[in-house]
Amino acid sequence: MTINDPIYKTDTLIAENIDAYLDAHQHKSMLRFITCGSVDDGKSTLIGRLLYDSKMIFEDQLAALEADSKRVGTQGHEIDFALLVDGLAAEREQGITIDVAYRFFTTEKRKFIVADTPGHEQYTRNMVTGASTTDLAVILIDARKGVLTQTRRHSKLVHLLGVRHVVLAVNKMDLVGYDEEVFDRIVADYRTFATSIGITDFLAIPISGFKGDNITAHSPNMPWYTGTALLPHLETVEVEDSREQAGPFRMPVQWVNRPNLDFRGFAGVIVSGQVRPGDAIRVLPSGKTSTIARIVSLEGDRDLAVAGESVTLTLADEIDCSRGQVIVAAQAPLEVADQFETTLVWMDEQALIPGRPYWLKIGTQTVSATIQPPKYEINVNTQEHLAAKTLDLNAIGVANVTTDREIPFAPYAENRDLGGFILIDKLTNRTIAAGMINFALRRAHNIHWQATDISRDHHAAMKNQKPAVLWLTGLSGSGKSTIANLVERNLARMNRHTFLLDGDNVRHGLNKDLGFTETDRVENIRRVGEVAKLMTDAGLIVITAFISPFRSERDMVRGMMQPGEFIEVFVDTPLEVAEARDVKGLYAKARSGALKNFTGISSPYEHPHAPELRIDTTEMTAEQAADLIVARLIP
Repeated sequence: MTINDPIYKTDTLIAENIDAYLDAHQHKSMLRFITCGSVDDGKSTLIGRLLYDSKMIFEDQLAALEADSKRVGTQGHEIDFALLVDGLAAEREQGITIDVAYRFFTTEKRKFIVADTPGHEQYTRNMVTGASTTDLAVILIDARKGVLTQTRRHSKLVHLLGVRHVVLAVNKMDLVGYDEEVFDRIVADYRTFATSIGITDFLAIPISGFKGDNITAHSPNMPWYTGTALLPHLETVEVEDSREQAGPFRMPVQWVNRPNLDFRGFAGVIVSGQVRPGDAIRVLPSGKTSTIARIVSLEGDRDLAVAGESVTLTLADEIDCSRGQVIVAAQAPLEVADQFETTLVWMDEQALIPGRPYWLKIGTQTVSATIQPPKYEINVNTQEHLAAKTLDLNAIGVANVTTDREIPFAPYAENRDLGGFILIDKLTNRTIAAGMINFALRRAHNIHWQATDISRDHHAAMKNQKPAVLWLTGLSGSGKSTIANLVERNLARMNRHTFLLDGDNVRHGLNKDLGFTETDRVENIRRVGEVAKLMTDAGLIVITAFISPFRSERDMVRGMMQPGEFIEVFVDTPLEVAEARDVKGLYAKARSGALKNFTGISSPYEHPHAPELRIDTTEMTAEQAADLIVARLIP
């Protein structure tokens, strides 16, 4: 170690003035970067080399590494630097990279957080997770293999996710004899592809993570390369933090802080701009206005808060504001809409089902959303727009999204925090997709709710009844239609105003264009739900008889109705009983293979978890079932 060694300087500073060291360390800039690429391109080895050569590892780690190198008979630096990456043992046991590994290290000039993401296609979701918060991407290419499909996929995702600084690290140059022509050919191939997806600028560096070439300093093995080495570039690249860019003030509300009756604050992270006491603000989507009274932090009241800081704001007026809403500069509000064009990265083995409701989480707000059939899927190799009815695992596509309420947003290209979202399966609670809002659909602004003088309450009062939806669900042949007909007959005798929507009858008109695929079944129930909602607005008691096999769609219809108006009736008939009845001969066709996607045979039926009523048709007659339902509706 020499007096000019950065580690010597750091150790000396620690010894002489610990406060000065801590202050210097605190004010170092931070770079978040990701390593990505195809399988076995050397991502973990590269990170291990960065940690080892920057000398920012613990002595026990280094000792263990050197001991392992002696055990396997390697010399000097020719060791497995991936051993520095925690989790490698699990990877070796299972034969795959299993997750995103985050590493933290520092040099004299900068602090770093690096995400080591899996190269396997089935772990694209992990790569998206790692890239969503990074400033720079190091895309590795094996010099022996060149540009591969996964290289293209990760590059496309990096660009979509707004990572504007890209390093193309052509790794394992030692295995191709440090050949300049190999490097030039790979860079030319990648440049052609990168230009096609909008990556107009990147830095290409020939490296060997294993040998250490061009990692921390120029390598004598490649005198033909005159550019910067990798670590010096990472230490000096100027990365603008999008949250700190000049822009209007925006803060999604994380929670309402009210420790006592005299204090009501709104806490969150500022994602754009800055704010001072006295500034005029607007709360979206309500549009209510006020001014900032105080900016409260752990250190006390502040005169200024800027993007990236967590603060609590108090307002001069008592206005409605809750979690999920966004406080913005009054003179520069966000757009508010409920229909968007989006780019989706599908990350679940269960394909997208258009029309099915999913949870959409954007910022601090979670809303229900449905996805329309994709406009197109993107071929990551050619960038061709492919026709698609759905999106499968790892697919990238463009589709319109409709939310159940208006939400404030910014296009993802302008603000990651206000334009990026995830989709969550309502039943399994799995994250199934990542999305980026491109823009609001024009019709979202052109269509407005028209107020009318006669309300739904007035319609119900005229009929002297409370609107309701009796939703009969069960297998084909369970007796739904028979029971529904008897229920309506009994209600008619009581002078109740009703309407019966039967599954078969609706498919002769309203839904005659739909088949029996999972997607069509979802759309079938969505349309029926919308019709039932209109009928309850008219004050009617609506009786439906639909197999409606999926819980998510039954829950979707429930969510359309007023609280307490949706009554789910599970007509519980065992499959063997329903099949024995087979009044329409459908089970026989399904068993023979002539009828595809038939519920109970080749398509699942999801039993209700907590229906308002359960009818066991093996223990009661249809008449008894109808009486029980009417008694539940009208005590």
